[in-house]
Amino acid sequence: MAANQRPVLLAMDFQNGIAGDEAFTKTGVLERARDAVAAARDKGIPVIWARVALRDGHPALPETASFRQIAAHGDLDEAHASTSIHETLGRHEGEPIVTKRRISSFAGSDLEVLLRGYDADTLILAGVATSGVVLSTIRQAADLDFRLTVLSDACADRDEEVHRVLTEKVFPKQATVLTVAEWAAQA
Repeated sequence: MAANQRPVLLAMDFQNGIAGDEAFTKTGVLERARDAVAAARDKGIPVIWARVALRDGHPALPETASFRQIAAHGDLDEAHASTSIHETLGRHEGEPIVTKRRISSFAGSDLEVLLRGYDADTLILAGVATSGVVLSTIRQAADLDFRLTVLSDACADRDEEVHRVLTEKVFPKQATVLTVAEWAAQA
């Protein structure tokens, strides 16, 4: 990491109802994301948590919203336990949680305002799913001119091949792609 960078680690959708699913828990992604969070804290890098949650009744979802099918399950309501950060990651009190309303961490949230408050110019991304929140967030963050690093092993997808293609072929066009260990070893 260059000395003039002002990074923030963005841990995305590590909430009970998503990351707690067996499709993700069996990959070890929660433990590697926990290691990334610990490394960020050791380096003095702020950690921001992003979760997806909706208001009661989902008034922000028009009939045409593709996200409506996901919301119909009811476990994305703001007060539902499934929208809480998974305990494996050990969120510290005072680390902000951004509530997003769609797939990207920027969609319907105050993430950009918070990042500007931190004077951040670099985002380190970890999250589930690679083809969902990670892909959507990296695209928007690139358009907002953030430097980007994706922690490939602190991301996972239900489809391992999609994860591989994104982290090996797509993301490197806009981001540095490292493992948690590679990133943590950087000065």
